[in-house]
Amino acid sequence: MPTYYIAWWNVENLFDVANTGGPDRPEHLQKSLKSELKGWTQAVLNKKLKQLASVIERMNDGLGPDILGVCEIENQRVLDQLILTLNVPARDYKVAHQNTKDMRGIDIAFIYDGRKFKTDKIFSHEVIKRSSTRDLFQVNFLTKSGNNDLIVVGNHWPSRMSGQYETEPYRIVAGETLAYWNLRIHENKGRDVPILVMGDFNDEPFHRSMTDYALSTRSRKKVSSSTVAPRLLNLMWPLMDTPSYYHNNFPSMLDQFLVSKGFLAKSGAFSVVDQSVTVIQFDDMVKGKFKVPRRFGRPSKSGFDDEGFSDHFPIALKIKEKEN
Repeated sequence: MPTYYIAWWNVENLFDVANTGGPDRPEHLQKSLKSELKGWTQAVLNKKLKQLASVIERMNDGLGPDILGVCEIENQRVLDQLILTLNVPARDYKVAHQNTKDMRGIDIAFIYDGRKFKTDKIFSHEVIKRSSTRDLFQVNFLTKSGNNDLIVVGNHWPSRMSGQYETEPYRIVAGETLAYWNLRIHENKGRDVPILVMGDFNDEPFHRSMTDYALSTRSRKKVSSSTVAPRLLNLMWPLMDTPSYYHNNFPSMLDQFLVSKGFLAKSGAFSVVDQSVTVIQFDDMVKGKFKVPRRFGRPSKSGFDDEGFSDHFPIALKIKEKEN
């Protein structure tokens, strides 16, 4: 019964170096990112990668994750460099990624161990709103040990930069999009298909974008009995006092794991290991009396800290594959 360690991390502005974006960075994006990329040299990128790698290497008791979902990455090239920076000898890490139309050029991707998983299909689900945002990124994995489906969906919903309530309708649209594709996956793959949804939702588990539109809940019974509109079990409720993000020193649980009823069914191929869900906060990642994440930041901004990491803490869980 193999056990897999799966993590998610908003790595905050993992950009490629200026003038090396090639076809992945069109001219309009070059212009819009000009100020953000000021001072962002290969040396700075290398330091950022080293800082991120130092955390990823410590995950899973030093073994590294089996699957790592990330957001705020510009392209596959920076992820390939991250993999080369990692010192986890037992892994054969590969990347699943697609470019999206996001106005800042940041995407969602998955790094996975090619010795344990293979990709079956990859989908990028567009979120229809007035301006482009990150797609929902779906990867259908197959385990090499049991040839079982494991569907993962990465999310990076629209931010609150223009105000929580002013931007809420955009996250509601993202929630509706997730619920629609959750239904379609169930129709295509069956009622007990294991779907693991993860991401930076920019809302908390109790906000209506999550509960009323993405159809997530803390009730296992509601998820197990859902039929016409399949619900998702939000696994973060027990950890609400261990936030993944802070804004002005106020804590929020923006990074979350949600699972389909396939993880709860006795006949399902996977189950979530009890009490395995965690927010990762190594001592060097935390600063100040409020214990906020130690950001890396940007060289063009005050507060740049090349010993920092990201403005989000990673989250992780373990799932167990049942024997066939």
